[in-house]
Amino acid sequence: MSGLLLLTFSIFGADRPIGASTYVPYFAGLIFDLDSEKYSYLKEIQNAGAWEGVMLLGVLVGGFITSIFITKSFRISLIPTGWRRYKNSSVLSRIVWSFIAGFIMIIGARLAGGCTSGHFMSGMSQLAISSMIFGTVVLHRPLGYGKILL
Repeated sequence: MSGLLLLTFSIFGADRPIGASTYVPYFAGLIFDLDSEKYSYLKEIQNAGAWEGVMLLGVLVGGFITSIFITKSFRISLIPTGWRRYKNSSVLSRIVWSFIAGFIMIIGARLAGGCTSGHFMSGMSQLAISSMIFGTVVLHRPLGYGKILL
């Protein structure tokens, strides 16, 4: 049912595949007051970036509400248990490495012309074979790497 809803929204509501990484350059354009006439990419993503921001805000609020009222698992923690167990308990280390990893991830998403969440949400809701193969690989590789590293 949710796949059908995503498919309908991506075709009729958004007029493009669903994703999340386009919001980053859109938001940067807003923050730094960049002129879309000078930066043609900003003109290209103007409509997409606006609704993706609303979608991401909805994901954040939805996760927050779910963790408080449904799973009752909400807690504030700068260092997740796994990080503390396998790396260290330094807050600064966690923040620095999270920023570096996020920065590398968003550069990769922009170079690829989209992000993995867009591949999952749009491709799988449209029953694209390439997205199903990609999803299978992405979801199973961390399990293999985890066994090797641990």
